[in-house]
Amino acid sequence: MKATGERSEASELARLLLDEVGAATRGVQAMHRSISDRVFGAVALGVGTPALAVKAAHDAIADGVYSAIRGAAAATGKLAALGLAESTGDRLPSESVRGAMAIAAVEGLIGDVLEAEGSPLALPMSVRVDSRAVPLTTEGLARAFPPATGRVVVFVHGLMETETTWRFGGRRTYGERLVDDLGCTSVFVRYNTGRRISANGRELSALLDALVRAWPRKVEQLALIGHSMGGLVARSACFYGTETDAAWTHRVRHVVSLGSPHLGAPLEQAVHYASAALVAVPELRPFGTLLRRRSAGIRDLNQGAVVDEDWSGRGIDDLRRAVCREVPLLDGAMHCFVSATLTRSPAHPLGRLLGDGLVLVPSASGHGRTRRIGFRMEDGMHRAPAHHLTLLNDDEVYRQLLMWLRTGPGGARPADGPSGSAGADRP
Repeated sequence: MKATGERSEASELARLLLDEVGAATRGVQAMHRSISDRVFGAVALGVGTPALAVKAAHDAIADGVYSAIRGAAAATGKLAALGLAESTGDRLPSESVRGAMAIAAVEGLIGDVLEAEGSPLALPMSVRVDSRAVPLTTEGLARAFPPATGRVVVFVHGLMETETTWRFGGRRTYGERLVDDLGCTSVFVRYNTGRRISANGRELSALLDALVRAWPRKVEQLALIGHSMGGLVARSACFYGTETDAAWTHRVRHVVSLGSPHLGAPLEQAVHYASAALVAVPELRPFGTLLRRRSAGIRDLNQGAVVDEDWSGRGIDDLRRAVCREVPLLDGAMHCFVSATLTRSPAHPLGRLLGDGLVLVPSASGHGRTRRIGFRMEDGMHRAPAHHLTLLNDDEVYRQLLMWLRTGPGGARPADGPSGSAGADRP
């Protein structure tokens, strides 16, 4: 059974490589043809029919070259899939670090399409230990988390990441360190980041409900920690969990977002407008079409959409996006955030322009000129200089994280903290 599943995942990766390279090649070929048509059309006005014969030869040669590229991509994809299957041994590719990372990248790009097609790569959200999915039964959880404590900290990764991404830099994860320093149990979640954030939010709520019900002992405290997109998924889960009065929401004491684009990500916003501009130019339309193939999950990062109504009934390529609904934060929980800039000072012009490389400070802190998420600034930390991935595994961030988790909602905040600690100056 495992061998069949392995071939299925590996062959699907090969197929996607062929499809994606093929789509890119066809796009370049279409642009090439559009330009050559215009050039030869202008030449034909001067020299007449001889230009048409030259054009026919040119087109035949060009089509042959692009066809050869697609053929090479097909062969490379098959070899890559074979190599991946062999390298994972008796495990599914999704149960190996390398295979999981490859699948995560594909899911981030087109995970919504994979789900619609019923692809074996569109994996359901799951709790993972050693890259394997853990059954959400009391027996399964007891085996995976010995000993399970009454305080659970759940980690939710970001776009195109997996639970192993928290080991950035090869260091011990926040979760591993918290087990020693806080006496908690750390749980790592993996999900398809190409899906709608609201869909993943609902699924995370359902997963947490099942987790709390099946946990080997009573869960007394629950904390959610999300990196990048993961912070938005956590907020969405809290909203949908509250809507259904899910039992797990009453146990949440902390919700922490690390570099999460609560007000949107500038890179996705730039791609959104760039794709529209490219589509308007015939010669560049193939590139614009390629950009428009990005997943629903990526598109949700445009404004930080966390609920269905932020996108339902609206054209995905509309240039003017409606402002997202500002859903309330979960009552009874302490909501914390970490922002970062590539520059030492967040007030530096480059710091304001680039943020941590992917997310700007106002978006990470939820405090923009026209939008407010509701975070208290005293429950925030600014890390500088640092980039987006630094927040996955960093000593200063960990010290602040530990300080927050030791502080209950509404409790007194420690007066001192690490460099760049809570309440640091912001632009």
